Amino acid sequence: MAFRPTHRQLEYAVALAETGHFGAAARRCHVSQPTLSVQIAQLEAQLGTPLFDRTPGRVQMTDVGRRVVASARTVLLTLDDIVATAASGARSLGGLIRLGVAPTFGPYFLPSLLPALHARYPDLQIYIREERPVTIEREVVSGGLDCGLGPAPTSGHALTFRRLCRETIHLGVPKDHPLAGEGSVAPEKLKGERLLTLGRGHYLFDTVRELAAVCGADLREDYEGTSLDALRQMVVMGMGMSLFPELYARSEFRVEDDVALLALDGWPTRRDVGYFWRAGNARAAQFEQLARESEATCADLGLKDA
Repeated sequence: MAFRPTHRQLEYAVALAETGHFGAAARRCHVSQPTLSVQIAQLEAQLGTPLFDRTPGRVQMTDVGRRVVASARTVLLTLDDIVATAASGARSLGGLIRLGVAPTFGPYFLPSLLPALHARYPDLQIYIREERPVTIEREVVSGGLDCGLGPAPTSGHALTFRRLCRETIHLGVPKDHPLAGEGSVAPEKLKGERLLTLGRGHYLFDTVRELAAVCGADLREDYEGTSLDALRQMVVMGMGMSLFPELYARSEFRVEDDVALLALDGWPTRRDVGYFWRAGNARAAQFEQLARESEATCADLGLKDA
């Protein structure tokens, strides 16, 4: 039978790769430095190739070591998923979910979801981390987060996406703008207009940039908003116009805001929103159940799935 590393050897290799020092890796793994050194040497001997270059004061991975450590991280994450699934079961959806939420959706959806979710799963704890979608994707893939909630990810086969709804995107313009009373507008009418957007890492940035390129609008990258609220205030002040998701608009826009919401004719104005997790995650069934529990909240909020 071919040699298979133990999970402890994989933990030691990952710790050494991340700390770059035998002593620091040993402390992280709560073992003595000689124990860790012997196990790393044994792992290299059994694999038949060096994984680390030892230099005074620093340890660096070899090319093979980088590939082995990447695979080791995946194996360890899978083992963690299996333990969580077996320990907690379906009753508490795993006991703890580290959930990354996009700031353009999560804060306006979760207040309606969480009370009902807590009533049904009283033992469930949800650690919520609000981040830009690109950061959430990266953290879910690496195991820093269990699951994400927001626009459909762009990481391809690395993530599994479970759609909850399709959310309409509105164009917000100042109420004293000549287009404000039209209800809907063709993209070509935006030529020369100033478009404001959220910063890079938000998918709305890419959407606004594409819209500006198509219609010949002026994308004001020097005035990127840090939040949808900041964008709304800039629109109110007449600094330009921008795109706003449906749930945010319904939650935050008021008559006195002096912003008119328009439909964009002939332009993709809906985005898929849902949960996503690392492909092959052993907790997939729990995240699917979380999505099913969330569908009732979507219905209550009037968010459609098609």
